[in-house]
Amino acid sequence: MKTVYYNGAVYTGELPLVSAFAVEDGKFIFAGTDAQAAEIDADDRVDLGGAFVCAGFNDSHMHVLNYGQSLTVAPLYAHTSSLEDVIACLKETKPGRGGWILGRGWNQDFFSGEKKMPTRWDLDKVSREHPVVATRACGHALSVNSCALELLGITADAKQMDGGEIVMENGEPNGVFLDNAMDLVLDQIPAPGREEVKDMLRAAMKALNAYGITSCHSDDYCAFHALPWQDVNAAYRELEAAGEMTVRVYQQSNFADVAALEAFVQDGNVTGAGSEWFRIGPLKLLGDGALGARTAYLSRPYADAPDTRGLSVFTPEQFDALIGCAHAHGMQIAVHCIGDACLDLVLGSMDKAFAAHPRTDHRHGIVHCQITRADQLEKMAKMGLHIYCQGIFLDYDTHIVRERVGDKLAQTSYSWKTLKNMGATVSGGSDCPVELPRVLAGMQCAVTRCDLEGNGPYLAHEAFTVREAIDSFTKGGAYASFEEKEKGQIRLGMAADFVVLGGNLFETKETEIKDIPVLATFVGGKCVFEKA
Repeated sequence: MKTVYYNGAVYTGELPLVSAFAVEDGKFIFAGTDAQAAEIDADDRVDLGGAFVCAGFNDSHMHVLNYGQSLTVAPLYAHTSSLEDVIACLKETKPGRGGWILGRGWNQDFFSGEKKMPTRWDLDKVSREHPVVATRACGHALSVNSCALELLGITADAKQMDGGEIVMENGEPNGVFLDNAMDLVLDQIPAPGREEVKDMLRAAMKALNAYGITSCHSDDYCAFHALPWQDVNAAYRELEAAGEMTVRVYQQSNFADVAALEAFVQDGNVTGAGSEWFRIGPLKLLGDGALGARTAYLSRPYADAPDTRGLSVFTPEQFDALIGCAHAHGMQIAVHCIGDACLDLVLGSMDKAFAAHPRTDHRHGIVHCQITRADQLEKMAKMGLHIYCQGIFLDYDTHIVRERVGDKLAQTSYSWKTLKNMGATVSGGSDCPVELPRVLAGMQCAVTRCDLEGNGPYLAHEAFTVREAIDSFTKGGAYASFEEKEKGQIRLGMAADFVVLGGNLFETKETEIKDIPVLATFVGGKCVFEKA
């Protein structure tokens, strides 16, 4: 079927805007003027009514399965004005698999009154009969109640581990677990079955479509510690076989063990393997923690907590082994680096991998790339690394970055425009469910360098243009998955993934970009979301 769309304001990926385009068999076959479109022999014609259209949004770093799960647990992100609010929300939540009460999304910096992480004694107010787990918004800290500690056998004699911490208070565990120590809790929560996993993926994709998202890069293998990666892949492929995929997924494959990574590769899972709907992407490593939890690994003590520099999830030797293994096998690599000390370790390991196995067009990248020094910016650009940035992080981080890392480091951080000017490639994302996948809100923060209320700006010279912001969520995401010839623009032969908006991005006031409604989302020419 051939469909012509006309009377629009269409950003094809190039300027000036055009007014019309045509779709056939899931591909774009034309983009141009209304007069040209009128000459096309079409089965259907759609009047866009002046609406703005661009390629479908591609969130280049998120967690689809975690997002799907977050839609089934206590939505603490909407109840984080106070500790009492968190407790009240959890009290209304029914126990799930294995009797666990789960919630995600609290942020102690948003609490009125004392801004402390919830402890076991706080969560005992939720339940003394069921284990309770409340995960911080960033996913790098969680709190449990006394019942959970008893089930886990965690006592004052608990052994600490590299890359994590069981937080102690007056000589006993207070219920807070940081980074690698969270595994002690997460390993004990029963994994969902295949059908439940598919339900979570369906729900997540439906929600993503409503934000205009047609593609994403997703880190799913660590969503449930008791769920093998084989089951995750099988769930996606069963949905694809049933025609139920409405988001194209590039899997950022999370492994923390060389033997497991080698087995994964030996099974044929190399970067690019798969279909247009579900494809294996890079090795994904979680290098350090988060700024909000003060677990991002810094080269100097935290300005507001001088007793810590954060945590590195891996030792230098482990980084060398994992990065070296992936690079030698021809895999792409994407590493979560928020702190500059973590970035030092990762760049050093990549240098060694490049020397051992020279390779061009690797498209290895740094996920988040937040706290950086000037020397690191230059090095990343020279190494040809890709930058996975999250503009939406500026909504919160602009309020804490200076107090966390000090003025000197803050002056060279979140420097994605500088990296772009140096020649690095950049794509946009949300890290959902750390943040909601609000693409337009993320674009607004990237363009204004302010929070969503207009406070700021933070390093105004790092602001993206509107065009750069759009490209980061379209062309940039496609480039990061080696698919820049397949999608990300409205041009002949590319996948007909597009979003129809209720406002022209190039004409809307920068502080109102977040308010533009998504009217419709199309994947492969098929409408997967339409605003009521």
